[in-house]
Amino acid sequence: MLLREYIGAHLARRRRRPARRPQMIDREPPNRYIQMVERYLPRRIGLVATLAILFGSLGFGIVRGGHVEEFTTALSDTRNALANSAGFRITTVGINGRKQLSQDEVLAIGGVNGRSSLLFLDADTVRAKLKANPWIADATILKLYPGRLQIDIVERTAFALWQQNGRLSVIASDGAVLEPYVTRRFLNLPLVVGKGADTRAQDFLALLDRYPQVRSVTKAAIFVGERRWNLRLKDGLDVRLPENDVGNALAALSKLDKDEKLFSRDIVAVDMRLPDRLIVQLSEEAGKARDELFKDKKSKKKPGDSA
Repeated sequence: MLLREYIGAHLARRRRRPARRPQMIDREPPNRYIQMVERYLPRRIGLVATLAILFGSLGFGIVRGGHVEEFTTALSDTRNALANSAGFRITTVGINGRKQLSQDEVLAIGGVNGRSSLLFLDADTVRAKLKANPWIADATILKLYPGRLQIDIVERTAFALWQQNGRLSVIASDGAVLEPYVTRRFLNLPLVVGKGADTRAQDFLALLDRYPQVRSVTKAAIFVGERRWNLRLKDGLDVRLPENDVGNALAALSKLDKDEKLFSRDIVAVDMRLPDRLIVQLSEEAGKARDELFKDKKSKKKPGDSA
């Protein structure tokens, strides 16, 4: 009886207890800056940013690893291959104006090879590479689609051999060094020696050409102190020319050889630096012979003869 009453009272209390309301969770209002970002940024920005980071990391790795040139070459070869397969392969090359350089040398200098396509060939870049070569004064590049490349070059002319500090080079008339002297094909070029002789040779050799009597026996023209010229003749005779009035000195030298056979005499040097006199230096043998001659003449003099 007591248990029944206890259970009844407990159920009565539960019926009188008000039902629990579900508990509400307070939420903070969304941040307006976040709302603006979500509203104005384009969709898929996350994907784009991820790709940018990946490509940036790849580029950094290429630069840091020193593979930029290899990557650029591979990229260029890929696009050229696509262009070649599309019909823009270089099938014909015409080169005009070359004399010293071969066709293969011209193409190699310009950076044109069997993988190059006419579509992606940069004519300005090829021209700049060609003009950077000392032999080429100017170049014109024409792209004739779909597959013809025309290259016209203006070559410099080998003008003289220039020697300085023991090094021998082939130079153009403007003094540009074309190449080191390594072959005998330039053996007959005039030889100029000394600092500054490369840029002053054109004018001096043009003046020397006016006196073929002297030019024909000249082995080398030596620029002394960047002020004046000496001539070294083929038989070893040195001619010291003045700083000024070089033309008159060469004319006098030519006349002396014509009238007095100066170049055939036993002398080692002719000094023309003084305007009012010419000084001739005899060879050692000629000097001894001259001294002996004077001794003989002096010993043959009779007492009382005037000096």
